[in-house]
Amino acid sequence: MDQRTELSEFLRSRRARLNPGDVGLTPHGGRRRVPGLRREELSQLAGVSVAYYTRLEQGRGQNVSAAVLDAIADALRLTRAERDHLTHLARPAARRTRKAPGRPQRVRPAVQHLIDAMNDVPAYVIGRRLDIIGWNRMACALLGDFDVVPAGQRNMAWQIFLDPATRELYVEWERKAADIVALLRLQTGCYPDDPRLTALVGELSVKSEEFRGLWAAHDVADKGFGVKELRHPVVGPLTLSYETLVLPADPGQQLVTYHAEPGSASAESLGLLASWTLGTAERTERSARPGT
Repeated sequence: MDQRTELSEFLRSRRARLNPGDVGLTPHGGRRRVPGLRREELSQLAGVSVAYYTRLEQGRGQNVSAAVLDAIADALRLTRAERDHLTHLARPAARRTRKAPGRPQRVRPAVQHLIDAMNDVPAYVIGRRLDIIGWNRMACALLGDFDVVPAGQRNMAWQIFLDPATRELYVEWERKAADIVALLRLQTGCYPDDPRLTALVGELSVKSEEFRGLWAAHDVADKGFGVKELRHPVVGPLTLSYETLVLPADPGQQLVTYHAEPGSASAESLGLLASWTLGTAERTERSARPGT
């Protein structure tokens, strides 16, 4: 992925979101050929020259200072995730360039033991590229059996756009898809030289028109917390909250958990799913014993 092109398109897309009235400016005269702020208006807000900002937006800025990036981010009203993305793309002199990842990520044994102990809580670990690198029995029961999914397809973005069962699982699939693309876009800013990440974006772009449309919007967001509505094939409708926990000792890895409101119908259904999953596991274990 060409960093200069990514920076240029990102800045243009953020500028197009704002109008002069949104940021307290009086619109200049004349008809606007394109939506959003003009470069002159953004330069005025950020306190930089038009020529300097134009060079930056064209990907020709060199050694951009953190102060200038902060001023532009303030003018564009960027979120925290968007600010990080801008910093990654612009690569100011004070920031070290991140190297492309080497060996595949692995979940530490202690983390795997932790999520395995969550008998009633679906939990999984995502790494770079949104690869699903660790999971427990309840995660498989809720989201699909990751144990049988080929490694190349064990990825949240791949599952959302190219797996029909995953698409059917999410009631608000369009919202989930937009969230995943925004998160994937953040990853590309962090690891622009990762060939596997580039290949994933290329595959999704070729195979999914919906992905192409969302990718072109250049939206950026980190994974946090929220509520998802699911239509589960075994226990029916579920309304579950999810939490994302960063693993500080394991760079690029996040632990995601799902839970239901205590006493709710979803909590009862999730309990039934846990019982069904445990019973299935016990039957499988018995059938694998010698002499059974």
